Amino acid sequence: MSLSVIVTRLRAAGCVFAEDEARLLADAAPDPGALSRLVERRAAGEPLEHVVGWARFRGLRILVDPGVFVPRPRTEFLAEQAVAAAPPRGAVVVDLCCGSGALGAALAAALEGAEVHAADIDPAAVACARRNLPGAGVYEGDLYDPLPARLRGRVDVLLANVPYVPTGEIPLLPAEARLHEARVALDGGGDGLEVLRRVAAGAGEWLAPGGRLLFETGERQAPHAVEAIARHGLTPRVARSADWDATVLIGSRRA
Repeated sequence: MSLSVIVTRLRAAGCVFAEDEARLLADAAPDPGALSRLVERRAAGEPLEHVVGWARFRGLRILVDPGVFVPRPRTEFLAEQAVAAAPPRGAVVVDLCCGSGALGAALAAALEGAEVHAADIDPAAVACARRNLPGAGVYEGDLYDPLPARLRGRVDVLLANVPYVPTGEIPLLPAEARLHEARVALDGGGDGLEVLRRVAAGAGEWLAPGGRLLFETGERQAPHAVEAIARHGLTPRVARSADWDATVLIGSRRA
C-alpha cells in the first residue's frame, strides 16, 4: 500500500493530518499486511497513538496500549509547572491517576536524582506505566491507597492529572476518547471535580513541608478547584497557558 493510497484512505475517514499519520503508520508496520490492518484501525476511528503504540510527550516516546488514556499535548504545561516547582535534585515525585505514566516519565527525565512513584486504579494503565517507568514504583489502586506508607510527609511534587470531564458531558467528547479510552480516566463526576476534591483532601498527609500539589482542570472549573484546595489547608495558585489552552492548579503546603 503506497503512502498516497494511505493518505487518501485517511482523508476519507476524516483524519486532518493524513500525510503525517500515513508516515507514522508506515513506520510502525513490519510488513504490508500489518500496514493494511493499521490503516483500517485508524480509519475506523481508533486513536493514532493506540494504533502505533506510542505518543510523543515532552520529547519522550511514551508507550500507550489500547484502552489507556492518551497523553494530551496540553498536559505538557502541567509537566512544565511541576518541573519548575520541584527541588532541583533528589525530588520525591508522585504521579496519581498516572495513566501511561507520561508525567512521571517527564519528571524523571527532567529532574536529577528524582524518586518517582505512580499509581492508577486501571490495571491496563498500570501495566503500561510500568513499561514507561522502569525503576520507579508503580502501584495499582485508588488514589493514595496503594502508596507506600514511607512516602507520607515526604512528597515534594504530587501530580494528579485527574479526570475532570463532568459526567453529563462524556457523550459530547470526540469519539476517539469516548469509545477508546477508559471511562474512569475521563469521568470526573457531576461537576467534573469529584476526584480532584478527594485528592485535595488527602494531599496534606503526603506532601513534605513546602511540597506542591498540581492538577490540570478546565478553565471554567478553576474557581471551584481553588476552593477545594484552600479548604484543605493548601495555598492555591492558578497557572494558565494560552498557547496550550491549559489551566493548572497549584496547591502549596506551608514550609
